[in-house]
Amino acid sequence: MEDLFGGAAPYYARYRPGYGRAAMEHLAETFGEDGRVLDLGCGPGTIAIPLARRVRAVLAVDPAREMLAEGRRLAGGVANITWVRGDSTVLRGLPPFEQVVMGRSFHWMDRRSVLTELGKLLPAGGAVALVGPARQWGEPWQPDSQPWQPVERRVCEEFGLDIRAAANSFHATGEHHHEVLAASAFSRVESRVFSRRLVWDVDGLVGLQLSYSYSSPARLGERLPAFVETLRRALLADNPAGRWEQELASEVLVARRP
Repeated sequence: MEDLFGGAAPYYARYRPGYGRAAMEHLAETFGEDGRVLDLGCGPGTIAIPLARRVRAVLAVDPAREMLAEGRRLAGGVANITWVRGDSTVLRGLPPFEQVVMGRSFHWMDRRSVLTELGKLLPAGGAVALVGPARQWGEPWQPDSQPWQPVERRVCEEFGLDIRAAANSFHATGEHHHEVLAASAFSRVESRVFSRRLVWDVDGLVGLQLSYSYSSPARLGERLPAFVETLRRALLADNPAGRWEQELASEVLVARRP
């Protein structure tokens, strides 16, 4: 995982859209002000930082040192976040937690094994929350799900970049997070969808592209400048106005024991 996102952390922090205030409010209400929350696969603190202001403590865990360093930088003086390098295979060795949230990280894991382990570790009232693109909108690397992505797909193919989802994700297995949760100990699942309209310029889309694992700076290596220039030219050739609108729908799945 460290290599997958090599060099991507600053782009991830700056250009990946967060989940919005309404989604964070919903999570905070779900966990409660006394909640001790594990943010598993926290990245640069996209969820951990805003959530920490509304709960007792957040344990932010990620396998990538760069992501953790970026999170610490962005968190500034937020004192109730503990940053830990680790992943879903070391859950038993982590400090205590009572609730779990995962953003765009669950699809990288052995989802069933993680839920089985969490079923043993979480207290009776513990919840597992997943936050990500709403099911009907698709993942960001799907071609044609957003207006600029046919261009992105062509440029990535030109550079030999593999846009396939993680091996255990919905797009690879045909099994969405909804189904995996329903078959777990946390089978009582509630869904809320929060929509926002975003506007992108070409710099934002190039930065967004460099935040993805399959087109990270480490993956591109010496080809990074050529890739950036090619993508920039292709985007502007397709849309000379240099302005793209996106209707972004984020879904919060909260799963509890029945």
